[in-house]
Parts: sequence; C-alpha cells; structure tokens
Amino acid sequence: MRKVGAWLYVSLDGVMESPEKWASPYFTDEMWTLAGSGMAESDTLLLGRRTYQEFAAYWPHQAGDVQFADYLNNTLKLVVSRTLKEVEWRNSRLIRGDVVQELTELKQQPGKNITILGSATLVRSLLRNGLLDELGLMIFPVVLSAGRRLFENDVDQIALKLVQARTFGTGVVGVTYETTTARGSSSSAPELAG
Repeated sequence: MRKVGAWLYVSLDGVMESPEKWASPYFTDEMWTLAGSGMAESDTLLLGRRTYQEFAAYWPHQAGDVQFADYLNNTLKLVVSRTLKEVEWRNSRLIRGDVVQELTELKQQPGKNITILGSATLVRSLLRNGLLDELGLMIFPVVLSAGRRLFENDVDQIALKLVQARTFGTGVVGVTYETTTARGSSSSAPELAG
C-alpha cells in the first residue's frame, strides 16, 4: 500500500509560514540530498490551495537545471481546495469532493508514495482523520514568534512514533514520525484546504 507522507520546515516555536525567508541560511548539501531521496520515493504530490498557488507561481518558470524543478513540474499534483475552480500547472488535478475516498482509493493503486509539501491545514486535517502515514519535520534553530504554526488549537492529541532523527551541522534537526492512527478510510471527510 502506498503511504501518504508530509514534509514541512518549522521553526523551533512551530512556525511554518514563509520558510523561504528564514530557512535558507541553515541548509547543507546533506539536507538537499535527503530531500532528493525523499522525492525519488514519491510519484504524486498532494497540495493544499495556498501551497499550490505559491508553487504554481514559481516552479513552472524554472529551467530543468534548477534543483527539483523537473520533479515538481513533471510529477502528478493533486490539489485539495474548496475554492479553486481550476488548476493550470502541468500535471495538476483538483480534488473538490470526498478527499477521504480519493486518498483511500489512491493508496490502494500501484505506485510510489504520495508526498505533501507544506500545506499545514491539509496535514492537520489528514492527521485528524487518520490518513497521514508519516510526518517529517525539519526543525530549524530559530524562534520566529509570529506566523502561521503547524499545529493550532484544532488538533486533538495524536500519538506519533519516532522512526528517524538526524542532526545537521547547522543545528537543524530532521525527524520522521509514523502516525499510530493511519488507516485507509474514515467516516468523516477532512476539511478542504482553501
């Protein structure tokens, strides 16, 4: 069965908004290599509306020699939104209906894993509904004090199992958790992102 895994950058105080403004000084070649290996295990991206719009404004205009441009432009992108009417970025498809049913069916189909980049609202929703298999965080040694946080007050207690932890030379800690509640279906539909 295919796994659904989310990968996010967060500050020490849980802020995940606008990592392009604060994460770059901490990146190492080792971190870029790790990101590339994760992408190699995935053939589908699942994105919320905000992340999709940010990515779609930038990545289609990047040449193939820009790191990860080919992967992001050529990979199937499923966009979860209740407000978007269409998605124009190549290989993108809109999910407006029953996200639980779509993901449950997609997990049963042959293929590689399904990756979520950013999309905190979607990640919280999938966690609540037991549809997220892995949660990967790159925790940056910076306190931002302001900005959207990964976990707000809309998530009940959720047990996670640490399966990997790694510290990088710049002080970034990469952790991967498995969810203990992931399942193939749920009786309640997750909140659609935007």
